[in-house]
Amino acid sequence: MEVIHKIGRRKTAVARVYVAPGKGDITVNKKDVADYFTTATLQYKVKQPLAMTNNDSNFDITVNVYGGGITGQAEAVRLAISRALCEVDAENRSILKPEGLLTRDPRMVERKKFGQKKARKKFQFSKR
Repeated sequence: MEVIHKIGRRKTAVARVYVAPGKGDITVNKKDVADYFTTATLQYKVKQPLAMTNNDSNFDITVNVYGGGITGQAEAVRLAISRALCEVDAENRSILKPEGLLTRDPRMVERKKFGQKKARKKFQFSKR
């Protein structure tokens, strides 16, 4: 098996993932996954597709991620890893799909409109 390259997105975060056979190392932007994603929740999100398919120590994963916030980046990485695992073995799709790990979350920030305070909030109307 050669290196598999997949892309995952969430909000404005974009993650490029390279999956190669190995012993389970995950590197994010040239840092260890525990150093980049400091909270246990974010680390769980990144490792979730590997744990569900029992591939925790089968692949070395290199990630380049940019844009968005730390949570959006973690979810973008999760989507990219899930897509790569489906390419490794087609049976993984039936495990990951019901959990929603192969679904791109389409929610984005709504733009601010002119003449308004925010996207939907209006300026207060005062009658004097």
